[in-house]
Amino acid sequence: MAERPRRPDTKKNIPLGDSVSIPILYEDRSVIAIDKPVGWMLVPYNWDKTSRNLQLAISSSILGNEYWARSRGLKFLKYVHRLDAETSGILLFAKSPGALKTYAEMFESRRMEKRYLAIVRGEPKKDEWTCDAPLGPDPQTFGRHHVDPKEGKPSKTHFKVLERKPGLTLIEARPITGRTHQIRIHLTHANLPIIGDRLYGAPEDRDRKTALMGLRAVGLEYPDPFLRRRIRIQAPTEDFLAQFL
Repeated sequence: MAERPRRPDTKKNIPLGDSVSIPILYEDRSVIAIDKPVGWMLVPYNWDKTSRNLQLAISSSILGNEYWARSRGLKFLKYVHRLDAETSGILLFAKSPGALKTYAEMFESRRMEKRYLAIVRGEPKKDEWTCDAPLGPDPQTFGRHHVDPKEGKPSKTHFKVLERKPGLTLIEARPITGRTHQIRIHLTHANLPIIGDRLYGAPEDRDRKTALMGLRAVGLEYPDPFLRRRIRIQAPTEDFLAQFL
């Protein structure tokens, strides 16, 4: 008797076709937290300049009544916050419009504690510091932001050195605000560009056609408004660190 093909483990992954399977890091009745791979973008449904539109891929899978969504009774799944396409790690999705509004307000009110790992070029003078340089759009380059002391929005990131190696440093970043490209710009502002950052990085990284960027969202912690308990979500770090250190 021929062996039946095995159904993907949809309890731990979201299969999106073409051998793409996105890990689920946490799930409850209101949210799903995934481990976003590098290269997937969070852009409007009708933005057709990429085949890696994550929201479109997930929504199309739900509309197609795929098993992972059907088994959960999902009709809606929308990202609550954003990660840059080049950044991997924890990304939170809401299962209903009501949950989306609630969790989005938590991000806006800074009740979400976010933790990132960054591998940078250079060696910090301090083991721990906070950057509060205001940020705004760069008028010279569309899609790019920069430090703007006059018109920039208040921005704040706390940094802590975790490991030093010749020419490279592993840093923990805890953004207090959530400005576009905040961690990347604040580190470049400190002369510590993230390795592989083609937009704000060192010249050797900007000139590359393709490069993995050393930034990963590894922790998310918050007081759950529905479960009435504190939630701690963590993403694995071993493979990420092995690529750079």
